[in-house]
Amino acid sequence: MTDGPSYGFDTLQIHAGARPDPATGARQTPIYQTTAYVFRDADHAAALFNLQEVGYIYSRLTNPTVAVLQERIATLEGGAGAVCCSSGHAAQLMALFPLMAPGRNVVVSTRLYGGTVTQFSQTIKRFGWNAKFVDFDDLDAVKAAIDDDTRAIFGEAIANPGGYIMDVRAVADIADDAGIPLIIDNTTATPYLHRPIEHGATLVVHSTTKYLTGNGTVTGGCVVDSGKFDWAASDKFPSLSEPEPAYHGLKFAETFGPLAYTFHGIAIGLRDLGMTMNPQAAHYTLMGIETLSLRMERHVENAQKIAKWLEDDPRVDFVTYAGLESSPYYHRVKDVCPKGAGALFTFAVKGGYDACLKLVDSLEIFSHVANLGDTRSLIIHSASTTHRQLTPEQQEAAGAAPNVVRVSIGTEDVNDLIADLDRALSAATA
Repeated sequence: MTDGPSYGFDTLQIHAGARPDPATGARQTPIYQTTAYVFRDADHAAALFNLQEVGYIYSRLTNPTVAVLQERIATLEGGAGAVCCSSGHAAQLMALFPLMAPGRNVVVSTRLYGGTVTQFSQTIKRFGWNAKFVDFDDLDAVKAAIDDDTRAIFGEAIANPGGYIMDVRAVADIADDAGIPLIIDNTTATPYLHRPIEHGATLVVHSTTKYLTGNGTVTGGCVVDSGKFDWAASDKFPSLSEPEPAYHGLKFAETFGPLAYTFHGIAIGLRDLGMTMNPQAAHYTLMGIETLSLRMERHVENAQKIAKWLEDDPRVDFVTYAGLESSPYYHRVKDVCPKGAGALFTFAVKGGYDACLKLVDSLEIFSHVANLGDTRSLIIHSASTTHRQLTPEQQEAAGAAPNVVRVSIGTEDVNDLIADLDRALSAATA
């Protein structure tokens, strides 16, 4: 697309980053299923390897199909650039990699996907990194958790599993005062419902596996850089501000300016960590994004109706959907995600743990899977699956207590979904 008019979201989700194939005129982005790319000559090869010229070398680093997806997601998020990788978990490590070092820490929300809690509380310790878990509704606690070794703050815009909405702007202000980046996982919200960069976030991560692809076919992740953080303003981020030995002393912040973080993610992150997205996955995700706004509208519409129905059902103790007036997060919906509170939430079943298990086994339309963001409606009992490795206290803090199930509301006929839940609740609470 040209740099002319400012296009709307519905146009950008179809066209951003894509151009007719110059060799064939193909209108849909081709799947460039290749490992390597031929150099024009020796000087061209040297320029590419020296980061003096942008181009394709090897598909662990860059691929034309993946490049279109990167540009499209960056455009939809309002970022300067993006790096796609093999999964959402890979994206989280990619996001932290340029920022952290042994002995450094990241302040993270207690309300995170269970796998993220495990990654941050256990796995990153093997790199010598640490995570401090804080309730992000307590802004004073967030401030108090930051110390001289803190290098980032991490939270989810709409938290998985409970659908809790984060006050992104308030936490971004804290990050700015501390001179560190705020990283927002925008998987559950998508840029259609919420654009974290507009609320002060520095970096945005996605599991593209979920709503962006929307059809449950491929895994993937993405890190979007706002391009607005000054990495050279302090000595906290030497990977970006100091000379890089692998590139003859090149300084990423000095050389690439607003794209410093993005180029580091490719030239160092993908080069050395190798968490590459394959072009087939990028192709599926590009096709999914073309209908993102249409799907999200139906997801939200269905979720709102089902959450209200569940809240009024005597077999249900409570519902966490932020789109309900009873939710303590209802007041944030207008500012954080004015197009809707998403389609992911939990509800508590009377009868506790055993009733939850019977519920998921009694459903017909809802699929019992460890995924979300599909066109199909999905359900899972987090305490016995995705959050099983956590302590009871961590489960409670994350919104995955033993008596709740998580639902990802799809785009089916809402009356069919309600009837399915009605039958299963009768079986579970009989």
